[in-house]
Amino acid sequence: MEFRDINDIENATSRGRKEMFRFGTVILFITLILLFTSSLPVNNATLSVELVVAAMIGGYMALNIGANDVANNVGPAVGSKALTLTGAIIIAAIFESSGALIAGGDVVSTIKKGIIDPVLISDPETFIWLMMAALLAGAIWLNIATAIGAPVSTTHSIVGGVLGAGIAAAGWQIANWDKMGAIAASWVISPVIGGIIAAGFLMWIKRGITYRENMIDAAKKLLPLLIAIMAWSFATYLVLKGLKHLWKVDFLTAALIGLGVAVAVYLLVKPQIQRQADQMQLQMITPKAAVNSMFTIPLIFAAALLSFAHGANDVANAVGPLAAIHDSIQHHGISTKAEIPLWIMLIGAIGISLGLLLFGPKLIRTVGSEITELDQMRAFSIAMAAAITVIIASQLGLPVSSTHIAVGGIFGVGFLREYLKRSYAKAIQEIRDHHQGADEEMVEQFIKRFSSASLAEKKFLLSQLKSKTAEISLSKKERKSLNKVYQKELVKRSAFLKIVAAWLITVPASALLAALFYFAIRGMMLP
Repeated sequence: MEFRDINDIENATSRGRKEMFRFGTVILFITLILLFTSSLPVNNATLSVELVVAAMIGGYMALNIGANDVANNVGPAVGSKALTLTGAIIIAAIFESSGALIAGGDVVSTIKKGIIDPVLISDPETFIWLMMAALLAGAIWLNIATAIGAPVSTTHSIVGGVLGAGIAAAGWQIANWDKMGAIAASWVISPVIGGIIAAGFLMWIKRGITYRENMIDAAKKLLPLLIAIMAWSFATYLVLKGLKHLWKVDFLTAALIGLGVAVAVYLLVKPQIQRQADQMQLQMITPKAAVNSMFTIPLIFAAALLSFAHGANDVANAVGPLAAIHDSIQHHGISTKAEIPLWIMLIGAIGISLGLLLFGPKLIRTVGSEITELDQMRAFSIAMAAAITVIIASQLGLPVSSTHIAVGGIFGVGFLREYLKRSYAKAIQEIRDHHQGADEEMVEQFIKRFSSASLAEKKFLLSQLKSKTAEISLSKKERKSLNKVYQKELVKRSAFLKIVAAWLITVPASALLAALFYFAIRGMMLP
């Protein structure tokens, strides 16, 4: 056999080898959990089969959280090329694990979001089966969503699992339908608020920097302020959410701490931004590329801080039900709060990191580049939206999803770009219509002047045109068809519809799976 034939065979089987490596690593991780938990003594017994099975499912859930949910924190930074895929995975793995282990907390609520009433479940065995079914259903739904490339909410997956298994165990009356109504409302609230805030920040950046005649000089003034606002929002976010298990403070205290951090960051970065901008002007880098590069370091910090806060908050989605099962086995009862032993937290932290390393790239690419094209300015706006929306929602008592916020921010940025492109195309067409029959060179000079003008000058030039030409009378149908001509689709519609559909069916799908798993487990465990 020739070397060329061997190379062809190796190339053809390389994908299969990668898949086998991932599958083998997962099996090894789950096997190590089995071996470790089977050696743990529980209530003077040498082995608890239920705890072993629950720990394995908890590890599987953590893998799926890492594969799906973590992408939202680093995806925009990768899509904007502020971070490489490898760099993003390393940063996310380190800070997710750090957030889980340092600030993940010692106690977790056993009934996530209070969606079912545990009083109606008197038997600890039933409670264990319920939690096991909920955990398995949430993990499998996340696995399915990752396979189809849809970023979904981990919290909603486990909420649906607890709801479905709870109803299967004790009937419809166990559910807290007011809470479920609030969670259903968050399907709309989270992405809409995230989209509006991200689009608002991007518009501010465009008006304050990219629409200015001298972009780099404008960036010198506005960028330190934007970074200070980022520092305020992330410091407040981390104190309120990321460190809440270590140090619980009210919003005003967290905001004042954030303000102090913001002032310090402003004073620190302003001279550095000035030096960086002056250096880029000397290097003759194009203004937009220079401004974009100034957002790179803030974006890296944003990805790291979002990952830390996510690890501190969402590790409970992986280990909360497992901690509840462990507590129920230890104390032969059902409690609303359960301690999280270190070994359970480690399963969550290691599982999330492994899931990200093995399966995260697919969702990182989806979030970073397959919905809309991102640069550093757009990715910065999305990161700001993620932090600020959580702060606003926590004060209003709204149950929002970090996944929905981040992806909603991407949609908001993309749809704003579509609107601006359409408006610009219509403005250029107005100029051409007004100069119809005039010298072509004169028309192009006017368009060139219009393109390089500031926002205020653009408005002035268009108002001059409108004041000197008669308004063309168009019917509503004609105006609608004209708008379609200028419509530029900068958000991939197939990705948009797929993600929205996945969001809508997450809770029902995981609830149905959990109910089926509960009945299957109950059937196996009953004599």
